[in-house]
Amino acid sequence: MGFPVWSVPTVMLPWHPGHGKATRLKLDEVDFAALVADLVGAPWLDEVGAVLAGYLGEAEQIETVASLVAAVKVRKPQALFLCDPVIGDSKGLFRPESVAAAIRDRLLPLADIATPNRHELVWLAGRSIGDNDGLIDVAARLGVKEVVVTSALASLGEIGTLLVTPGGAHLATHRALPDAPHGTGDLFAALYLGHRLDGLGGAIALERSVAAVLRLVELAVERETDELPLAAGQDAFLAPPRGVTVRSLR
Repeated sequence: MGFPVWSVPTVMLPWHPGHGKATRLKLDEVDFAALVADLVGAPWLDEVGAVLAGYLGEAEQIETVASLVAAVKVRKPQALFLCDPVIGDSKGLFRPESVAAAIRDRLLPLADIATPNRHELVWLAGRSIGDNDGLIDVAARLGVKEVVVTSALASLGEIGTLLVTPGGAHLATHRALPDAPHGTGDLFAALYLGHRLDGLGGAIALERSVAAVLRLVELAVERETDELPLAAGQDAFLAPPRGVTVRSLR
């Protein structure tokens, strides 16, 4: 999308955890904190327009991430912080509860945008949610101005993504595809943040991001690959949206 990225690894994995167990190279918290401290003190920090936090290796990393977000906000108050709480799915939490709780208690209060999936939002809310009205109510009380709930409820054969802001709620839907690759939520978070940095409004950013993810899933199905074709499908990142319906719920 044209944005330079400073990538800070929180853990090293040979493949997406959805493919199965594998060697996990953990970053020592002392080294991780020292690396982030260098970034905090960098003379180029005011070049940063946003911070995106996703999969975190250890609960101890979260305070360090919070310090980076705070430093960026001091240098550039208008910078965005998107917190993608990568903690669980339909089977429950797949990260330790200590990590999930620290994200909830420390990072979400700092976030301008949060992108939980429906199951993560249910855990964060601490109660079951039966419909999109319930998701909207819980998202509005999350303490984050802009919340996008992936895997929101939709009609049979469709997938929904729900945007909740103080101005209302929008639901984007598209047809569900079988055997979608892992990582669609991670991709969506990055695309949505990129569109918001480009100045697009929330509903438009929602439509474009969902449409791009849909196109990459279609490409993966066509190619019979279990990975998102990020290089082959990168033209979809900024392409006009298609195949997605967006409607206002509130």
